[in-house]
Amino acid sequence: MKNPFLPLALLTGIALPCMASGAMPEYALVIRNHAYQPATLQVPANTKFKLLVRNEDATPSEFESNDFNREQIVLPGTTTTVYVGPLDKGRYSFFDDFHRATGNGVLVAQ
Repeated sequence: MKNPFLPLALLTGIALPCMASGAMPEYALVIRNHAYQPATLQVPANTKFKLLVRNEDATPSEFESNDFNREQIVLPGTTTTVYVGPLDKGRYSFFDDFHRATGNGVLVAQ
């Protein structure tokens, strides 16, 4: 299926997500030194998307959010997929339940 907004985007300089037709948007988070990088991640509002969470530490982490009701263990050296959304516009916090002092972040849905 053709993207009906592509000609308008090209004329106005609006950036569109780079994905195959019908594909779900993906965003990456890295856990390094028990902290999320980036700590603030902008995501589209009203759209379901995938978070690819990679743990580069030598110990397990737990990606968790009470705001969007997710909880997932991320073993050392692995990447896990967390499906999120659709979210209304706003800020949604997440944290590493095993490292609460350093593992905090926020999704900003726009």
